[in-house]
Amino acid sequence: MKTKFHEKIGKIVLGTVILTSTLIAGTASAQQSTWDVRDDHTSIWSRQQAEQVALTEETTAPVIDTDFENAAPDVWIWDTWPLQNRDGSLAIIKGYRVAFALVAPRTFGWNERHTEARIGMFYSKNGKDWTYAGIPYEYDKAYGHQQWAGSAMLDEEGKVHFFYTATTDMNANGGKEWNQHDWVKRAEQRLAKTTFDISADKDGVHLTNEGEHQIILEADGEHYETIEQFQNHGNIITAFRDPFFFQDPNTGKEYILFEGQAGSNRNYLKPENIGDEEYRNTHTVPEGAENYNGNIGIAEVLDEDVTKLKLLPPLIESVGANHQLERPHVVVDGDNYYLLTISHKFTYAPGLDGPDGLYGFYGKGGLRADYKPVNNGTGVIVANPEESPFQAYSWMVLPDGQTISFINEPTDENGVVKYGGTFAPTLKVSFDGDKTTIKKEMEVGEIKPFGPYGRSLR
Repeated sequence: MKTKFHEKIGKIVLGTVILTSTLIAGTASAQQSTWDVRDDHTSIWSRQQAEQVALTEETTAPVIDTDFENAAPDVWIWDTWPLQNRDGSLAIIKGYRVAFALVAPRTFGWNERHTEARIGMFYSKNGKDWTYAGIPYEYDKAYGHQQWAGSAMLDEEGKVHFFYTATTDMNANGGKEWNQHDWVKRAEQRLAKTTFDISADKDGVHLTNEGEHQIILEADGEHYETIEQFQNHGNIITAFRDPFFFQDPNTGKEYILFEGQAGSNRNYLKPENIGDEEYRNTHTVPEGAENYNGNIGIAEVLDEDVTKLKLLPPLIESVGANHQLERPHVVVDGDNYYLLTISHKFTYAPGLDGPDGLYGFYGKGGLRADYKPVNNGTGVIVANPEESPFQAYSWMVLPDGQTISFINEPTDENGVVKYGGTFAPTLKVSFDGDKTTIKKEMEVGEIKPFGPYGRSLR
């Protein structure tokens, strides 16, 4: 049934591209996960599957007004995530909600912000009016010239585990010097973490007793491309970033998901990367498509402090289809699992096209379920409207379906682009089996309290 919201945004249909997957696995249970016996399987998003996307009115975000206010006028704000408890629920610190986001001074240009990124902290009593509390860590202690997106978990002892991407020039002395010229070729990424104590009072939220910064995962060169391997073929930028902490509510096991690139064992196109036999016989793969080699990586957490991890083969690869499967994350509804990722229009392989959007795959029975694209195979959960195709980005779905993002480059009624760099309106998305629907638009930057993974997303 159509809602007033859907009538407002109208019907938009795009022929584009969808991330599609066929993860093959057994069924997980509370006693024994099939992860252990199927951790060698990597699903494939093929070029054939990548021609099936269709954006519908149920998955089209409303147009963002270019007359917006900046949540923190002195800094650009982009990729955002809340502080969550170990079970995935929203952490509440003496009535405060806490969020983290990539920030950079607005003295840097819009396109310069990426190489000066740090992680800033925000807090709010009502989840709508956010106070910027600055960068909570000592930059000289952190790894990388810049720190890119991650996640944050509050454990049972009240310790904040602060995961981030350490990005630096591989040729730099100590990793802090930076040469802007052709930096993409040298942007080595590793997954890092530190810890904090957290407290709150009338003056706000405070992170103290910063722990040692540690590198917890690095590309192995086999399943995940190293910077040296990337230099040999080069395309857009390599990836080993965006650590997302996840505790599976049905098994209790914990993981770090991340964005990667296929390594030495997958630097070519398999027939499955193209499609079935009939498709392969009738379609030509453009030269260079094999260099578009994105994947979603995963590592199993082996200790309470999340410092010992077992690197595993990726959950899904997009060799020949798409170069970036960014900020991967999972939400769970009972035994329904949703593997989510974001991707750009410009990262699709030659011969393919698709929107900036949030994409999802549905599986039943466990993290290694047989995933299929949501919404009758269209796969899109949220995408920008046709009249403002780059208005928002970096959508993250919270355990109850709240979906946060940042304002990117919205277009006004005259076709003029305005740079955003602040929180976008939150969307509420419902999940029902393999169907998803944008139910409503919430306030700018709004985060309401939510429970742990595994509860209803409807």
